[in-house]
Amino acid sequence: MKASEKKAQRRIWLRLLPRGLILAALAIHSQPAFAQVPDSLLPRNLSPWGMFLNADIVVKAVMIGLAFASLVTWTVWLAKTIELRVGRGRALRRVRMLEQGGSLTEAAHECNGDRDAVAQLILSTEREAELSDGIVDDGFKERVALRLERVEAAMTREISRGIGILATIGATAPFVGLFGTVWGIMNSFIGISESHTTNLAVVAPGIAEALLATALGLVAAIPAVVIYNHLARVIAGYRALLSDASAQLLLMISRGQRSRDVVLPRAAE
Repeated sequence: MKASEKKAQRRIWLRLLPRGLILAALAIHSQPAFAQVPDSLLPRNLSPWGMFLNADIVVKAVMIGLAFASLVTWTVWLAKTIELRVGRGRALRRVRMLEQGGSLTEAAHECNGDRDAVAQLILSTEREAELSDGIVDDGFKERVALRLERVEAAMTREISRGIGILATIGATAPFVGLFGTVWGIMNSFIGISESHTTNLAVVAPGIAEALLATALGLVAAIPAVVIYNHLARVIAGYRALLSDASAQLLLMISRGQRSRDVVLPRAAE
């Protein structure tokens, strides 16, 4: 009798309980797999800084290297922009001075010990005139042209020093970032295997950290390529200015040969 009374009471309570409470109880017992994931595997801080802190040591090293490469890129851009602007301004003033005519002695005196590129051209021409004892002939012009060509090449190499690293960064940074991505995704799959779950909460953080390495690779590579091409164009214009200065010096020598005027005080002695 007692067992039958208990069953009857249960039926009465089930009839009295709202259906919503019954559905809630069933939902508690049938929660999705997401709720079964440990808190340590739930999504972490997915901000760029948070992803960097939670990344693998290899991925961190890749990110730090790419950030350093980006810093080098902008440092080279700033330094070379200032250097080229100063050098171009001096070269323009020297070329205008040579276009006004005058003798080689006056041009050398205007240099006044300066060591800029066009001043080096003028002083090199003056040195060859001294070694030639002031004899202005076809052989002298050939020797001067050879000297000017060598000085132009040396000055171009000097002004171009340091931009080669931009080409290296632009060519290699995407592949370095891709390496970090591959490594991070590999670690994500290892985490899936160890946790025995394919829940997105487990996979997403590792993949996001891996993709951040590729993003940093592109951030480092794209400015490097753009800045390298820009500096290459500016250096080409700078070299054209040096060629103009060399041409003006050769014209000055040619005028001296035609009029048989001396180009150095030593030749008048």
